[in-house]
Amino acid sequence: QVQLVESGGGLVQAGGSLRLSCAASGRTLNNYAMGWFRQAPGKEREVVAAISRTGGWTYYGDSVKGRFTISRDNAVNTVYLQMDGLKPEDTAVYYCAARRTLLPGTGANEYDYWGQGTQVTVSS
Repeated sequence: QVQLVESGGGLVQAGGSLRLSCAASGRTLNNYAMGWFRQAPGKEREVVAAISRTGGWTYYGDSVKGRFTISRDNAVNTVYLQMDGLKPEDTAVYYCAARRTLLPGTGANEYDYWGQGTQVTVSS
């Protein structure tokens, strides 16, 4: 079993940047494809970005393409989400998730392990 802990959230003005980190323990992260999801109040959890086990394949939701970048460093068991050009509509709790496959999925029900989430608030 893998434990995931997100960090790096906070309050930022529109147009600003944040870098989220997801640190894994319990298992080596290179056995897992990873995803970042977000959930705003009253909305369903949606995929933001996902990355394959080796980092060679990535996926981005339409609303974040060109602004967010997912990456991973398996040597330190960490996945990152660089968020640039933040907008108020990016405000949500951001979660990282792990799936024990080579390729990630885009649905929340495809993931086996979840972190506790980190709040991102973008002011206008």
